[in-house]
Amino acid sequence: MMISLPVGRMRRKIPFMSLIVLAILSTQSAIATAAPPTLSGESKSSALSSYADSADLIIASPLVIKARIEGRKKVNVAAAEGGASPISYYLTTARVEALIRGDSGVAPTLTFLVRDVPKGQVRPDYLRKKVTVMLFARPGRKPGEIQLTSRNAIQPWTENLEQKARSITSELLRADSPPAIIGVGDAFHIAGTIAGESETQIFLKTENGAPVSLSILRRPGEVPHWGVSLGEIVDESAVPPPTDTLLWYRLACALPPKLPSESTRSLPLLDAEAARRDYKLVLESLGSCGRTL
Repeated sequence: MMISLPVGRMRRKIPFMSLIVLAILSTQSAIATAAPPTLSGESKSSALSSYADSADLIIASPLVIKARIEGRKKVNVAAAEGGASPISYYLTTARVEALIRGDSGVAPTLTFLVRDVPKGQVRPDYLRKKVTVMLFARPGRKPGEIQLTSRNAIQPWTENLEQKARSITSELLRADSPPAIIGVGDAFHIAGTIAGESETQIFLKTENGAPVSLSILRRPGEVPHWGVSLGEIVDESAVPPPTDTLLWYRLACALPPKLPSESTRSLPLLDAEAARRDYKLVLESLGSCGRTL
C-alpha cells in the first residue's frame, strides 16, 4: 500500500553565526599572528564520547586535520567587548600528518590559538608536550593559519577518532548525503482495507529543500515497520537508518520530541492520534541523539 501525495518543499536561510574577532597584542619579539579565535576556542577540550559529538564538530569544520604539536608560545589577546584584562592564549604550531577534510589543502605547518586554562587547572597534554591531535577548524586570514571552530575543536588523537572522522566526512561529502533536517512538515494517515492495517507518512523540512519522508506501516499480527526515504517516491522498501550513520544522526538529533500540532491540522481526530502514535514509534526506534557537548 502506498499513498501518492505531493511533497512540499521549504527553503530556509540559516544565518551565519557572528564571529568575535580578537586582535593579538604586540610583543617585544615579532611573532606570526594566527587567525583570532572565537570565545568558544578555549582549551576545555573533552573526549568526543558519542557519534553526535563528532558529527557536530565535523559538519561545522571545513578543515579536519591530524597533526603533531611542534611548539607553543604564550601570548596575550585583547579581551572582547572592552574587557580590562587581556586573555592568555598559546600560539601553537603543528605539523600536518593527514588532511581528512579540506577542499583546498593546507600548508604542511599550521599555526592557531588555543586559550590557556584558568589558573590552578591542569593543562591538557597538547598544551604541555608534543603530542598528536585532531584539529577541527576553518581557514585563517593568512596561509598557514587556521581557527579552531569550538572549544572542543582540539582533541587527543586516537585511531578510533580518526576512523570516525573519516567515515563521517565521507558520508558528508557524498553527492547523495542526507540533508540537515530543520523541521516537520505535513503528516498523513490512511487506514487499510483490513482491520489493523494502516500507513502514516510524515514529510520533513530540510535545509536544502530536498525531500525526506518517514513512512510507518502496520499490518495485523506483524511488528510495525518504519523507514525513511530520500526522494520524491515513498514506498514499502524504506528501512530505518543504521545507528551511528549520518542519516541516523540527522534524524535522531533534529526531530522534535513530539509531532507538531500543525503537522496534523488537516487530519481527522483519530487519524491525527494515529500519526502521533507512529511518530513516537520512530523516535523510540531511533533512540537518543547522544549529544554531550
